Amino acid sequence: MSYSSGLSIIISSPSGAGKTTITRAILKKIKKSHLSISCTTRKPRSNERDGVDYFFVSKEKFINLKKRKKFLEYAKVYENYYGTLKSEVKNNLKKKSLVLFDVDWQGARSIKNKINKNCYSFFILPPNKLALRQRLLKRHKEDKHIALKRFSLAKKDIEHWGEYDFIFINDNLNKCVKSILKKIRSLIEEKKRMDQTLKIIKKL
Repeated sequence: MSYSSGLSIIISSPSGAGKTTITRAILKKIKKSHLSISCTTRKPRSNERDGVDYFFVSKEKFINLKKRKKFLEYAKVYENYYGTLKSEVKNNLKKKSLVLFDVDWQGARSIKNKINKNCYSFFILPPNKLALRQRLLKRHKEDKHIALKRFSLAKKDIEHWGEYDFIFINDNLNKCVKSILKKIRSLIEEKKRMDQTLKIIKKL
């Protein structure tokens, strides 16, 4: 599938490793960056807003969008559906901006297969399993069973680290964000250099 020349960055992690927090930090630091908002059938958390964090839709509407082939990628995660709308991606990449994808390994694999130009994948890992378990227990303190189930699934997610272009360890949030920002800025500069080179080549 052909998209324009914007830079795409996929950010994934096992549940509890910090990808959403890190993605939000990147959006604040890099101008003209956009989050590709996914559709989901799960219920919004207390701090989430429709159209900002996700497009919260019913299962029926999601299935209808899937049948009409409106998704670039979609997956079922923790009994809920998640999907990236083709229109959302195209509209952002037309602006030749930085587009961020906050998705799991299934979404990352699908996006990488479909956007094969200027697309890079980042995987964020916790410093160790104990830290990950504690983060999930804190997040789901009202239901320990959910926390332990997500911890079990997170361990399986970690097995997909080798599919990513760059790996980061989130042992310190600020340090991790700085490392990711440094890498993204270097990719932006490299893309600018290549764009200029291609312009010169076309004139030769």
